[in-house]
Amino acid sequence: MRKSLTFVGLTFAVSYPLAFAYRALGGKWNTPTAVAMAVVYMFIPMAVAILVQKLVYKEAVRGPLGVSWRFNRWFLVAWFLPPIIAFLALGVGILLPGVEYAPDMAGLLERYGGTLSEQQLEQMKSQMAALPIHPFWLGLAQGLIAGITINAVAGFGEELGWRGLLQQELGYMGFWRSSLLIGLIWGLWHAPLIAQGHNYPQHPLVGVGLMTLFCVLLGPVFSYIRLRAGSVIAAAIAHGSLNGTGGLAIVVLRGGNDLTIGITGLAGMIVLAGIDLIIYLIERWRR
Repeated sequence: MRKSLTFVGLTFAVSYPLAFAYRALGGKWNTPTAVAMAVVYMFIPMAVAILVQKLVYKEAVRGPLGVSWRFNRWFLVAWFLPPIIAFLALGVGILLPGVEYAPDMAGLLERYGGTLSEQQLEQMKSQMAALPIHPFWLGLAQGLIAGITINAVAGFGEELGWRGLLQQELGYMGFWRSSLLIGLIWGLWHAPLIAQGHNYPQHPLVGVGLMTLFCVLLGPVFSYIRLRAGSVIAAAIAHGSLNGTGGLAIVVLRGGNDLTIGITGLAGMIVLAGIDLIIYLIERWRR
């Protein structure tokens, strides 16, 4: 427990001041500098995990924290489950009041309406019309490729801490208690970014609570993949794939808002709760 507290304390002690300093210096979200800051933010848990593991406790990193490249089918689950979650969240989103299916991506263009000029919007429409396939499927292909490459690297920056060190140290609590607690910590760690507009630009303050709930529901999914794969690399792939394909849940929807549609909205919460239930039933059947 002491190692867990050290890791969490140091991670928050580095992460929160970075986010607050960015804001205090005039940084705005949805800008290139915000992307750079978010990337640095994602690697803080990994850096702290290595610091705590090697320098503070003089222990190895690879074995204890589950850094294994031994391939198994759970690596494929990690890669393909996130787009399935996005598809399911899309389906649930269509069922919500005031939301409709918009294959012309009118809803996406409306969401960009407040940040892009009319000329930029027209250019976006022209580019989408010139594509040989629907942008949805192109986004799926690009998201899957990014999910197992550059996004997975960024995902590893977080997962070595959450599903590596913390899951190892809190394993004595049992799967569900440790996964939910890690999810809670993970969600609160996002708070400074969410408050600046990340994921919930229309409702940043309410979004802090919703993002925390999202991480609590997503935590058991990533933890289960990490355990069944026997590798934190699989959790990093799942993280990268989710970041790469999660946007598919909203690109062909019109209506709703950032609290209701998408994987981080109500639709996604319903899907994740269902997956958590499936994991519970599978493990109960296995026992």
